[in-house]
Amino acid sequence: MALFQRLFWSALAVALLVGSVQTVVHQWWAVPIILAAEAFEDQKAEPAAPVAAQAVMPEAHGAHDRAATLHSQGEGTDDAWTPADGAERTFWTWVANVLHALSMALLALAIMGVWVWRRGAVRSPLLLATAVAAAGWLSLYQWPALGLPAEIPGMDAARLGSRQGWWALAAVCTVAACAVVAFNRRVWRFGAAAVLLAVPFLWGAPHITADPLAGFSGEAHRQLQQLDGQFVQAAGWIAVTFWVGMALACSAVFGRWLQPLLVGEGSLSVSTEATRAREAA
Repeated sequence: MALFQRLFWSALAVALLVGSVQTVVHQWWAVPIILAAEAFEDQKAEPAAPVAAQAVMPEAHGAHDRAATLHSQGEGTDDAWTPADGAERTFWTWVANVLHALSMALLALAIMGVWVWRRGAVRSPLLLATAVAAAGWLSLYQWPALGLPAEIPGMDAARLGSRQGWWALAAVCTVAACAVVAFNRRVWRFGAAAVLLAVPFLWGAPHITADPLAGFSGEAHRQLQQLDGQFVQAAGWIAVTFWVGMALACSAVFGRWLQPLLVGEGSLSVSTEATRAREAA
């Protein structure tokens, strides 16, 4: 029980630090691009309704028009809550970043603990944390982003469920590939990892065939294309800073608070003979 309590508090300390740094990074790199893209959202042209549908269901369209009028007047509809721009939006961004960092810190520290259980105490927690963070960056950002890069507000995309499913497939396959390489000594592990990494791209990431910015024209279309390229680059650097921070923070708390407890309790410490026996098996 003491081990799990220390794991949680260690992960929370990492999350508060890394999540706070990420909020600053977001405000610097991502937020200006997002706000600039959101300024064009009201210029997006809605797709025209089919003529046949208009002729068959005039009453439905009339009801839709009345609902739209009520919406524009602020009556008859309940808008979903969104945080106000400024301090409120920044606060909830910080909350989201801390919760995300907490989940990733729990995962990273648990994997580091499994490594100590399999291989024994490590002399350099920073090296172990860097390897785990690199696997996290590859699995949860870079490999899925090769098929589904970051998108600015207002862009059209494939169905959300299809994109989520493909992202999950890419992440799971990459995690499995990293695990095979890290925890297996067989020569074939590299070939197996290559196959796992190829699976999501053999399946194919879901994309629409049309221009994702087709609803915009003229200067808005040109500027949004530029903002999209800037946002993809910003998202990449944000992911790098997140996992670098995760490596530094996790190595500090693991070496100071977790590994001594793991080895001291003897519950996860392993002798050289036991380690060799597991590797041989």
